Amino acid sequence: MKLANPLAQDLDSILSQTESLWPDLREGKIFITGGTGFFGCWMLESFVWCNDHLDLGAEAVVLTRNAAAFQKKIPHLAANPAIHFHEGDVRIFEFPAGTFSHVIHAATEASAQLNAEQPLLMFDTIVDGTRRVLELARASGAKKILLTSSGAVYGRQPAELTHVPEEFQGAPDAANPASAYGEGKRAAEMLCGLYQKQFGLETKIARCFAFVGPHLPLDTHFAIGNFIRDAMNGSSIKINGDGTPFRSYLYAADLAAWLWTILFKGESCRPYNVGSEEALSIAQVARTVVKVVNPNLKIEIARPPVSGKMPERYVPQISRATQELGVRQTISLDVAVRRTLAWHSQSQTQASSA
Repeated sequence: MKLANPLAQDLDSILSQTESLWPDLREGKIFITGGTGFFGCWMLESFVWCNDHLDLGAEAVVLTRNAAAFQKKIPHLAANPAIHFHEGDVRIFEFPAGTFSHVIHAATEASAQLNAEQPLLMFDTIVDGTRRVLELARASGAKKILLTSSGAVYGRQPAELTHVPEEFQGAPDAANPASAYGEGKRAAEMLCGLYQKQFGLETKIARCFAFVGPHLPLDTHFAIGNFIRDAMNGSSIKINGDGTPFRSYLYAADLAAWLWTILFKGESCRPYNVGSEEALSIAQVARTVVKVVNPNLKIEIARPPVSGKMPERYVPQISRATQELGVRQTISLDVAVRRTLAWHSQSQTQASSA
Protein backbone atom coordinates (compact mmCIF):
# COMPACT_ATOMS: atom_id res chain seq x y z
CA MET A 1 0.00 0.00 0.00
CA LYS A 2 1.33 3.42 -0.96
CA LEU A 3 1.71 5.70 2.07
CA ALA A 4 0.34 9.23 1.97
CA ASN A 5 2.99 11.92 1.61
CA PRO A 6 3.35 13.60 5.04
CA LEU A 7 4.18 16.86 3.26
CA ALA A 8 1.11 16.80 1.00
CA GLN A 9 -0.47 19.89 2.58
CA ASP A 10 2.74 21.90 2.20
CA LEU A 11 3.37 20.69 -1.32
CA ASP A 12 -0.18 21.61 -2.33
CA SER A 13 0.49 25.08 -0.93
CA ILE A 14 3.65 25.41 -3.03
CA LEU A 15 1.74 24.27 -6.10
CA SER A 16 -1.07 26.77 -5.51
CA GLN A 17 1.42 29.62 -5.11
CA THR A 18 3.44 28.78 -8.21
CA GLU A 19 1.11 26.91 -10.58
CA SER A 20 1.07 29.61 -13.25
CA LEU A 21 4.89 29.54 -13.48
CA TRP A 22 5.52 25.85 -14.08
CA PRO A 23 4.87 25.83 -17.86
CA ASP A 24 8.36 27.37 -18.04
CA LEU A 25 9.69 23.90 -17.17
CA ARG A 26 7.36 21.80 -19.34
CA GLU A 27 9.35 19.03 -21.06
CA GLY A 28 12.42 20.67 -19.55
CA LYS A 29 15.41 19.26 -17.74
CA ILE A 30 16.82 20.79 -14.56
CA PHE A 31 20.22 20.31 -12.94
CA ILE A 32 20.28 20.65 -9.14
CA THR A 33 23.23 20.78 -6.76
CA GLY A 34 22.87 20.36 -3.00
CA GLY A 35 19.97 17.94 -3.45
CA THR A 36 20.37 16.28 -0.05
CA GLY A 37 20.50 19.55 1.91
CA PHE A 38 17.57 21.38 3.47
CA PHE A 39 17.00 23.61 0.44
CA GLY A 40 17.65 20.83 -2.04
CA CYS A 41 15.22 18.41 -0.38
CA TRP A 42 12.44 20.96 -0.57
CA MET A 43 13.19 21.87 -4.18
CA LEU A 44 13.11 18.20 -5.13
CA GLU A 45 10.00 17.44 -3.08
CA SER A 46 8.15 20.32 -4.72
CA PHE A 47 9.55 19.57 -8.19
CA VAL A 48 8.29 15.99 -8.07
CA TRP A 49 4.90 17.07 -6.70
CA CYS A 50 4.32 19.77 -9.31
CA ASN A 51 5.78 17.67 -12.12
CA ASP A 52 3.35 14.84 -11.34
CA HIS A 53 0.26 16.98 -10.67
CA LEU A 54 0.71 19.19 -13.74
CA ASP A 55 2.01 16.40 -15.99
CA LEU A 56 4.97 18.54 -17.02
CA GLY A 57 7.09 15.73 -18.40
CA ALA A 58 10.17 17.36 -16.84
CA GLU A 59 13.28 15.65 -15.45
CA ALA A 60 15.81 16.55 -12.78
CA VAL A 61 19.46 15.53 -12.56
CA VAL A 62 20.82 15.78 -9.03
CA LEU A 63 24.54 16.21 -8.38
CA THR A 64 25.52 14.16 -5.35
CA ARG A 65 28.72 12.84 -3.86
CA ASN A 66 26.99 9.58 -2.91
CA ALA A 67 23.86 8.42 -4.73
CA ALA A 68 23.44 5.42 -2.42
CA ALA A 69 23.36 7.69 0.63
CA PHE A 70 20.77 9.90 -1.06
CA GLN A 71 18.62 6.90 -1.85
CA LYS A 72 18.80 5.77 1.77
CA LYS A 73 17.96 9.21 3.16
CA ILE A 74 15.08 10.05 0.80
CA PRO A 75 13.95 6.82 -0.89
CA HIS A 76 10.66 8.16 -2.24
CA LEU A 77 12.48 10.89 -4.18
CA ALA A 78 15.23 8.57 -5.35
CA ALA A 79 12.61 6.15 -6.69
CA ASN A 80 10.77 8.79 -8.72
CA PRO A 81 11.35 8.18 -12.45
CA ALA A 82 11.87 11.90 -13.09
CA ILE A 83 14.87 12.02 -10.74
CA HIS A 84 18.34 10.97 -11.94
CA PHE A 85 21.70 11.12 -10.19
CA HIS A 86 25.11 12.33 -11.25
CA GLU A 87 27.92 11.64 -8.81
CA GLY A 88 30.72 14.13 -8.28
CA ASP A 89 32.20 16.93 -6.20
CA VAL A 90 30.58 20.30 -6.95
CA ARG A 91 34.01 21.87 -7.53
CA ILE A 92 35.26 19.42 -10.17
CA PHE A 93 32.36 17.24 -11.38
CA GLU A 94 32.28 15.98 -14.94
CA PHE A 95 29.48 17.50 -16.97
CA PRO A 96 26.62 15.09 -17.66
CA ALA A 97 25.65 14.56 -21.27
CA GLY A 98 22.80 16.48 -22.82
CA THR A 99 21.29 19.90 -22.32
CA PHE A 100 19.51 21.55 -19.41
CA SER A 101 16.83 24.21 -19.49
CA HIS A 102 17.28 25.27 -15.84
CA VAL A 103 19.96 25.03 -13.14
CA ILE A 104 19.61 25.40 -9.37
CA HIS A 105 22.84 25.78 -7.42
CA ALA A 106 21.97 25.03 -3.79
CA ALA A 107 25.17 23.25 -2.78
CA THR A 108 27.50 24.39 0.04
CA GLU A 109 26.50 23.44 3.53
CA ALA A 110 25.92 26.43 5.80
CA SER A 111 28.09 24.77 8.44
CA ALA A 112 29.37 26.90 11.31
CA GLN A 113 31.79 24.12 12.23
CA LEU A 114 33.30 23.92 8.74
CA ASN A 115 33.51 27.71 8.55
CA ALA A 116 35.37 27.79 11.87
CA GLU A 117 37.66 24.80 11.36
CA GLN A 118 38.34 24.86 7.60
CA PRO A 119 37.44 28.32 6.29
CA LEU A 120 39.59 27.90 3.17
CA LEU A 121 37.68 24.75 2.23
CA MET A 122 34.41 26.57 2.84
CA PHE A 123 35.46 29.49 0.61
CA ASP A 124 36.85 27.29 -2.16
CA THR A 125 33.77 25.06 -2.21
CA ILE A 126 31.46 28.04 -2.62
CA VAL A 127 33.51 29.88 -5.23
CA ASP A 128 34.90 26.97 -7.25
CA GLY A 129 31.56 25.16 -7.05
CA THR A 130 29.65 28.18 -8.33
CA ARG A 131 32.03 28.66 -11.22
CA ARG A 132 31.80 24.98 -12.16
CA VAL A 133 28.00 25.12 -12.10
CA LEU A 134 27.97 28.29 -14.22
CA GLU A 135 30.27 26.59 -16.73
CA LEU A 136 27.86 23.64 -16.82
CA ALA A 137 24.97 26.04 -17.42
CA ARG A 138 26.87 27.74 -20.24
CA ALA A 139 27.92 24.48 -21.87
CA SER A 140 24.46 22.93 -21.64
CA GLY A 141 22.49 25.91 -22.91
CA ALA A 142 20.54 26.54 -19.70
CA LYS A 143 18.20 29.50 -20.00
CA LYS A 144 17.77 30.23 -16.27
CA ILE A 145 20.06 29.67 -13.28
CA LEU A 146 19.27 30.14 -9.59
CA LEU A 147 21.98 30.77 -7.00
CA THR A 148 20.96 30.33 -3.37
CA SER A 149 23.08 33.02 -1.78
CA SER A 150 22.82 34.27 1.81
CA GLY A 151 22.07 37.26 3.99
CA ALA A 152 25.64 36.74 5.21
CA VAL A 153 26.78 38.84 2.22
CA TYR A 154 25.72 41.96 4.16
CA GLY A 155 28.13 41.28 6.99
CA ARG A 156 27.06 42.29 10.49
CA GLN A 157 23.68 44.02 10.40
CA PRO A 158 23.83 47.34 12.28
CA ALA A 159 21.76 47.10 15.46
CA GLU A 160 19.88 50.29 14.57
CA LEU A 161 18.83 48.84 11.17
CA THR A 162 15.73 46.81 11.95
CA HIS A 163 15.48 45.12 8.53
CA VAL A 164 18.31 44.90 6.01
CA PRO A 165 17.38 45.78 2.39
CA GLU A 166 19.11 44.58 -0.75
CA GLU A 167 20.55 48.07 -1.25
CA PHE A 168 22.50 47.90 2.02
CA GLN A 169 26.20 48.19 1.20
CA GLY A 170 27.60 46.45 4.27
CA ALA A 171 29.96 43.50 3.88
CA PRO A 172 31.79 40.90 5.97
CA ASP A 173 35.28 41.65 7.27
CA ALA A 174 37.33 40.41 4.33
CA ALA A 175 40.47 39.89 6.46
CA ASN A 176 38.71 37.72 9.03
CA PRO A 177 38.74 33.94 8.29
CA ALA A 178 35.36 33.72 10.04
CA SER A 179 33.95 35.60 7.03
CA ALA A 180 34.73 32.74 4.63
CA TYR A 181 31.08 31.82 4.15
CA GLY A 182 29.81 35.36 3.64
CA GLU A 183 32.72 36.39 1.41
CA GLY A 184 32.35 33.17 -0.57
CA LYS A 185 28.70 33.99 -1.26
CA ARG A 186 29.67 37.53 -2.29
CA ALA A 187 32.18 36.10 -4.76
CA ALA A 188 29.55 33.65 -6.03
CA GLU A 189 27.19 36.54 -6.73
CA MET A 190 29.98 38.36 -8.55
CA LEU A 191 30.54 35.31 -10.73
CA CYS A 192 26.85 35.33 -11.63
CA GLY A 193 27.19 38.96 -12.71
CA LEU A 194 30.30 38.25 -14.74
CA TYR A 195 28.74 35.25 -16.51
CA GLN A 196 25.66 37.28 -17.33
CA LYS A 197 27.73 40.11 -18.79
CA GLN A 198 30.19 37.95 -20.72
CA PHE A 199 28.00 35.01 -21.76
CA GLY A 200 24.44 36.26 -21.42
CA LEU A 201 23.44 33.75 -18.74
CA GLU A 202 20.19 34.65 -16.98
CA THR A 203 21.23 34.21 -13.34
CA LYS A 204 18.81 34.71 -10.44
CA ILE A 205 20.08 35.41 -6.91
CA ALA A 206 18.19 34.54 -3.71
CA ARG A 207 19.74 35.95 -0.53
CA CYS A 208 18.43 33.51 2.04
CA PHE A 209 18.11 34.19 5.77
CA ALA A 210 16.72 31.78 8.42
CA PHE A 211 14.16 29.00 8.01
CA VAL A 212 12.33 26.22 9.78
CA GLY A 213 10.49 23.14 8.57
CA PRO A 214 10.72 19.44 7.81
CA HIS A 215 14.17 18.31 6.63
CA LEU A 216 15.83 20.96 8.84
CA PRO A 217 18.61 19.21 10.81
CA LEU A 218 18.08 19.44 14.56
CA ASP A 219 21.68 18.75 15.60
CA THR A 220 23.65 21.56 13.95
CA HIS A 221 24.04 25.29 14.72
CA PHE A 222 20.47 26.29 13.85
CA ALA A 223 19.00 27.63 17.10
CA ILE A 224 15.38 26.86 16.33
CA GLY A 225 16.27 23.30 15.31
CA ASN A 226 18.12 22.79 18.60
CA PHE A 227 15.13 24.14 20.52
CA ILE A 228 12.74 21.75 18.76
CA ARG A 229 15.11 18.84 19.41
CA ASP A 230 15.37 19.63 23.12
CA ALA A 231 11.61 20.05 23.42
CA MET A 232 10.97 16.74 21.65
CA ASN A 233 13.28 15.06 24.14
CA GLY A 234 11.48 16.66 27.07
CA SER A 235 14.59 18.62 28.05
CA SER A 236 14.83 22.23 29.12
CA ILE A 237 15.69 24.54 26.24
CA LYS A 238 19.18 25.97 26.55
CA ILE A 239 20.14 29.37 25.09
CA ASN A 240 23.91 29.72 25.00
CA GLY A 241 23.92 33.51 24.88
CA ASP A 242 21.72 36.14 26.48
CA GLY A 243 18.65 35.51 24.31
CA THR A 244 18.50 39.05 22.90
CA PRO A 245 19.63 38.67 19.23
CA PHE A 246 16.79 39.07 16.75
CA ARG A 247 16.07 36.50 14.06
CA SER A 248 13.14 35.74 11.78
CA TYR A 249 12.04 32.40 10.34
CA LEU A 250 10.29 31.59 7.07
CA TYR A 251 8.62 28.20 6.77
CA ALA A 252 10.15 25.75 4.30
CA ALA A 253 7.09 25.53 2.05
CA ASP A 254 7.10 29.30 1.61
CA LEU A 255 10.87 29.14 1.02
CA ALA A 256 10.39 26.66 -1.83
CA ALA A 257 7.59 28.72 -3.39
CA TRP A 258 9.77 31.84 -3.25
CA LEU A 259 12.79 30.10 -4.78
CA TRP A 260 10.79 28.67 -7.69
CA THR A 261 9.26 32.10 -8.27
CA ILE A 262 12.67 33.76 -8.31
CA LEU A 263 14.00 31.14 -10.74
CA PHE A 264 11.10 31.43 -13.15
CA LYS A 265 10.18 35.10 -12.77
CA GLY A 266 12.99 37.01 -11.05
CA GLU A 267 15.10 39.61 -12.78
CA SER A 268 18.59 38.46 -13.70
CA CYS A 269 21.32 39.52 -11.26
CA ARG A 270 18.85 41.50 -9.15
CA PRO A 271 19.20 39.89 -5.70
CA TYR A 272 16.07 39.15 -3.68
CA ASN A 273 16.03 38.75 0.09
CA VAL A 274 14.26 35.54 1.10
CA GLY A 275 12.97 35.26 4.65
CA SER A 276 10.44 36.57 7.13
CA GLU A 277 10.17 40.15 8.36
CA GLU A 278 8.73 39.05 11.73
CA ALA A 279 11.63 39.82 14.06
CA LEU A 280 11.75 37.80 17.29
CA SER A 281 14.45 37.59 19.92
CA ILE A 282 16.05 34.18 20.43
CA ALA A 283 14.32 34.05 23.81
CA GLN A 284 10.95 34.72 22.12
CA VAL A 285 11.66 31.95 19.61
CA ALA A 286 12.39 29.55 22.48
CA ARG A 287 9.12 30.55 24.16
CA THR A 288 7.24 29.91 20.93
CA VAL A 289 8.68 26.39 20.72
CA VAL A 290 7.81 25.71 24.36
CA LYS A 291 4.24 26.97 23.86
CA VAL A 292 3.74 24.67 20.87
CA VAL A 293 5.50 21.55 22.19
CA ASN A 294 5.17 21.54 25.98
CA PRO A 295 4.32 24.63 28.08
CA ASN A 296 5.85 22.96 31.15
CA LEU A 297 9.38 22.95 29.77
CA LYS A 298 11.92 25.35 31.21
CA ILE A 299 14.09 27.78 29.26
CA GLU A 300 17.65 28.24 30.49
CA ILE A 301 19.49 31.39 29.35
CA ALA A 302 23.26 31.22 29.84
CA ARG A 303 23.85 34.85 30.81
CA PRO A 304 21.95 38.09 31.38
CA PRO A 305 21.91 40.84 28.75
CA VAL A 306 24.59 43.51 28.92
CA SER A 307 23.04 46.73 30.14
CA GLY A 308 22.80 49.37 27.44
CA LYS A 309 23.93 47.07 24.60
CA MET A 310 21.66 46.98 21.56
CA PRO A 311 20.80 43.44 20.47
CA GLU A 312 22.23 41.95 17.31
CA ARG A 313 19.88 41.52 14.35
CA TYR A 314 19.65 39.26 11.30
CA VAL A 315 16.31 40.16 9.74
CA PRO A 316 15.62 40.93 6.07
CA GLN A 317 13.51 43.54 4.39
CA ILE A 318 11.47 41.63 1.80
CA SER A 319 9.54 44.36 -0.03
CA ARG A 320 11.47 43.75 -3.26
CA ALA A 321 10.33 40.14 -3.45
CA THR A 322 6.78 40.76 -2.27
CA GLN A 323 6.13 43.79 -4.47
CA GLU A 324 7.97 42.72 -7.63
CA LEU A 325 7.32 38.96 -7.56
CA GLY A 326 4.11 38.76 -5.57
CA VAL A 327 5.41 36.22 -3.03
CA ARG A 328 4.25 36.27 0.59
CA GLN A 329 4.60 34.50 3.89
CA THR A 330 1.64 32.16 4.33
CA ILE A 331 2.63 30.15 7.44
CA SER A 332 3.03 31.63 10.93
CA LEU A 333 5.91 30.59 13.17
CA ASP A 334 3.55 28.73 15.54
CA VAL A 335 2.23 26.59 12.69
CA ALA A 336 5.74 26.18 11.25
CA VAL A 337 7.05 24.78 14.54
CA ARG A 338 4.05 22.49 14.90
CA ARG A 339 4.50 21.04 11.41
CA THR A 340 8.25 20.66 11.86
CA LEU A 341 7.72 18.84 15.13
CA ALA A 342 5.09 16.53 13.62
CA TRP A 343 7.32 15.63 10.68
CA HIS A 344 10.36 14.86 12.83
CA SER A 345 8.25 12.86 15.28
CA GLN A 346 6.84 10.80 12.43
CA SER A 347 10.31 10.30 10.95
CA GLN A 348 11.62 9.06 14.31
CA THR A 349 8.69 6.63 14.62
CA GLN A 350 9.27 5.26 11.14
CA ALA A 351 13.02 4.90 11.77
CA SER A 352 12.50 3.01 15.03
CA SER A 353 10.00 0.63 13.46
CA ALA A 354 12.10 -0.05 10.35
